[in-house]
Amino acid sequence: MTQRASGTFDITGWDEYATDARPGGITLGRVRVTKAFHGDLEGTSVTEIQTVHTESGPAAYVGIERFEGSVHGRKGTFVLQHSAGGGADGQWLTWRIVSTSGTGELAGLSGEGQIIVDEDGGHSYTLDYELP
Repeated sequence: MTQRASGTFDITGWDEYATDARPGGITLGRVRVTKAFHGDLEGTSVTEIQTVHTESGPAAYVGIERFEGSVHGRKGTFVLQHSAGGGADGQWLTWRIVSTSGTGELAGLSGEGQIIVDEDGGHSYTLDYELP
């Protein structure tokens, strides 16, 4: 049975490791992001992302995030795969659980969700998941 987790997270660290400016106003970057989660997910994470910026602003990123903590009180770790972009059709930020990555009480965890950025720059999430 699918369950939904929701809540907020704070970005606690943003460390750029590499920036590569290209012709045409495109900049590629590599960033390590740390977060603290609140709500149905309680814990911390480290995310490695690859970013693309254009002259119009942030355009897209992909990333891998390792979460450590609990989901609705069940403790363990798991990995999320990120995909995000924005443009004329709006912004989309999705994540998918790497289904073989769950440990502890989160072994076998699978699912997907989204990140929502509000007008003030705050971050919230939803995660629809299944556990055996």
